[in-house]
Amino acid sequence: MQIAVPREVHGGETRVALLPEHAARLVKMGAAVALEAGLGESLRITDDAYTAAGASLETDRRVLLARADMVLRIRKPAPEEIALLKEGCIYASLLDPFNERELVESCVSRGISTISMEMIPRSTRAQKMDVLSSQASLAGYVAVILAAERLSKIFPMMMTPAGTIAPTRVFVIGAGVAGLQAIATAKRLGARVEAFDTRPVVEEEVKSLGARFVKIDLGETGQTQQGYAKALTEAQLQKQREGMAKVCAASDVVITTAQLFGRPAPLIITADMVRGMGPGSVIVDLAVESGGNVAGVQLNQEVEVDGVRIIGLANLPGKVAVHASQMFSSNLFNFIAEFWNAEEKRLALNFDDDIIKGCLITHQGQIVNPVIAKHYESIAPRGG
Repeated sequence: MQIAVPREVHGGETRVALLPEHAARLVKMGAAVALEAGLGESLRITDDAYTAAGASLETDRRVLLARADMVLRIRKPAPEEIALLKEGCIYASLLDPFNERELVESCVSRGISTISMEMIPRSTRAQKMDVLSSQASLAGYVAVILAAERLSKIFPMMMTPAGTIAPTRVFVIGAGVAGLQAIATAKRLGARVEAFDTRPVVEEEVKSLGARFVKIDLGETGQTQQGYAKALTEAQLQKQREGMAKVCAASDVVITTAQLFGRPAPLIITADMVRGMGPGSVIVDLAVESGGNVAGVQLNQEVEVDGVRIIGLANLPGKVAVHASQMFSSNLFNFIAEFWNAEEKRLALNFDDDIIKGCLITHQGQIVNPVIAKHYESIAPRGG
């Protein structure tokens, strides 16, 4: 089985899908690993490091893709590249299948089997393959570092001959993987941290990291089977905003992490709430790529609104690309290793396995993922 790894061509992408250490392990398992020359340039990894691991180099991207039995990527494929893939090829990357219907249908028409890495179930067994969690953890860390750099205050309390400096107040909205890492990082830097989540079940986790859990009575909430927060009603969202307004006004830094899987991010911080914060405050919106949690946020920009800096930079894991690549590459390798047929030296898709059921989107000319199929049925037909 030939596993191909093309260079990432998405603007600003610094991560690499496969590192030499994992390429070597795939080769040892019996896979033929081919990669596009210059794959590791963004991380200063030479082609020689990959050839030393047993991989082969290909300078022609079209040839690389046309020969592949499996393609590993970080970003979704360009439409013109799908046409290069041979029937039966397995394509594994972040695909955003809820919002990429045309892309998914193109893969159906070409007979491509697609693995959406963000659809890996959140189960104990699948943790080692969970790219969303690994990348979100790094995003939470980077968000705090960005805020600390942009804020014109220090984070920790200091007792000095000139007087006592009060600690920076940080408010983290959403206590998922990214939020918990943001809380932990802000605490390590000495900030006074508060956090809110619609799921009461995470209160103990927040407290265990040394933060205060902000309680707002929203009535019935909860989480999905995958551990994501359930969507709130508009009335609940309004109540949440009212409850958070005072906390935001007293905070120097606000970090929002609220996302709904496969849906636009909810608006949490309104324009009035931004105006209520003190001049020089900083907001980091981790949901900017799915619409944003903050009024006035702009994708890949930092804007100042009423004296408050709103940071809406995409791909925060890419700012720590060495470790982001290390984790992503490990996630991909672990997925392949889990379903590798050692005798036939190929990836064997076990359609009865819960992980495959969750992440396999298309196969043999059909949309086989029931969640995605149902989603497409629920929205207006294309062109209709």
